[in-house]
Amino acid sequence: MDGTRVFLANSNQHINIGKEKHSRNGFVYVKNPHLDLMEEDILYHLALGTKTHNLPAMFGDIKFVCVGGSPNRMKAFAQFMQKELGHEGEDNDLENICAGTDRYSMYKVGPVLSISHGMGIPSISIMLHELIKLLHHAKCCDVTIIRIGTSGGLGVEPGSVVITDVAVDSFFKPQFEQVILDHVVTRSTELDQDLASELLKCSRNDFPTLMGHTMCTYDFYEGQGRLDGALCCFSNEKKLEYLKRAYNAGVRNIEMESTVFAAMCRLCGLKGLEQNDHEQKSQEADKARLTTFGSAAIKANRTQEPVL
Repeated sequence: MDGTRVFLANSNQHINIGKEKHSRNGFVYVKNPHLDLMEEDILYHLALGTKTHNLPAMFGDIKFVCVGGSPNRMKAFAQFMQKELGHEGEDNDLENICAGTDRYSMYKVGPVLSISHGMGIPSISIMLHELIKLLHHAKCCDVTIIRIGTSGGLGVEPGSVVITDVAVDSFFKPQFEQVILDHVVTRSTELDQDLASELLKCSRNDFPTLMGHTMCTYDFYEGQGRLDGALCCFSNEKKLEYLKRAYNAGVRNIEMESTVFAAMCRLCGLKGLEQNDHEQKSQEADKARLTTFGSAAIKANRTQEPVL
């Protein structure tokens, strides 16, 4: 899928609205003509703004952005990067740049930005809109964005790291559908394959690492076929039949952010990749054992309890 399609409500018609470029001289760019007419752009959920902060001075050297759901995990990741980059003991103690809001947390260590995004498509979407505008206003160039997090594994060894080659929806299609007014806009979810291959080559023997499709759902319980939610209208047999079809389609893990992450990165000139810490599901039980995983590059999903 090279471009973006618009699905008109109450019809079967899709409109192609053109190919999307991956980069514009390496700079992060936005696709909103209204921003040029604004005297000030307030990044409300990040507690930043173009008039109140010198964004190029604060963030202009950013080359890598790592995002993940948990504020504590992203602070721990920033502390890890402090050690890796030799920034320990400097005056820039880990300050939460987003301390003026309780929505997200953000830490900067040299050219690396570490940001939390909460759980699910709506939460990460809000963060990505404001993050991309931040990188654009800061005139950042050649930025790589990486999502690190946990996921439900599908037929893979517990504790594996899954590097996403393509994000797919619940129908196993490489697309993200965004409702805009009364239209459904379909966007490609292709990720940077060179970046994925590069990370796979860097994997260590400490834990199994593989590449596969990541399926993104809209919720944790019904959308992922769990039997222990407040609502459940399917049998265990139906669940297993669906998960086997997902596995046969190339899906190796399930989470709730990858499609919008891939679509927005692609549209705005960001090299995006996803790496997940795999929480496997069991045939006998749906309870996920939580683990955490830190990585210096790309969206990898580490698994915990197998679905199959």
